[in-house]
Amino acid sequence: MHFGALRLAHGWMLVCRPDLPDALVREFIRPAVRAVPASMARRLGHCRISLENEDPTIASQWTETEAGLEVSVMTAGSEDHDIAMELLVCLGQALWERLSDEELREYWLVLDQEIRAGISGEIDEQALEEKRCLLANRVHARSRRQLTRYGRAAFAGTAAEYVHCLWHEVTTRTGRDYLPAPQLRRRLELLAGWFPPDRGYQLFG
Repeated sequence: MHFGALRLAHGWMLVCRPDLPDALVREFIRPAVRAVPASMARRLGHCRISLENEDPTIASQWTETEAGLEVSVMTAGSEDHDIAMELLVCLGQALWERLSDEELREYWLVLDQEIRAGISGEIDEQALEEKRCLLANRVHARSRRQLTRYGRAAFAGTAAEYVHCLWHEVTTRTGRDYLPAPQLRRRLELLAGWFPPDRGYQLFG
């Protein structure tokens, strides 16, 4: 693949390294980005994505610029599918900053009901870590900062999983560390209400 920039769905751009595998872009990045609903893409605005082959201990990140979102996804030591999911999580983090007050209230109500119901699992490892930290003791449970960290991580993971389910068929994982199916479905339906799937995509097949 030649070094340069590729145009993706929604008018987004992908910056390519010379050694970037064609299959990664063709089979994972492009399909994942195409699955992002148009309404969600409009909320996010223009996005420029770069895939960086850096130290695997460096985290992927996004930044806001005058030109739009700049998303850097680290690829070292990761499978192609995981790279695409990391991209979707970054987009979920950025989307969190763009939620309306009403959307935030609705989302926090869902999380509050899950916690009151004693749900110990979460959508992914990062959200699980933040949830455990939040509920570790009374000080953390009363910390607005810790609550926000948890909410942001849980939302980013949920947004990523929502697009993931639109992208291709997904197998639900079970166990005490995972979000139970009824709670997962409710979160995904909430996202689908805000950002409906585009024509040709459906949340539940």
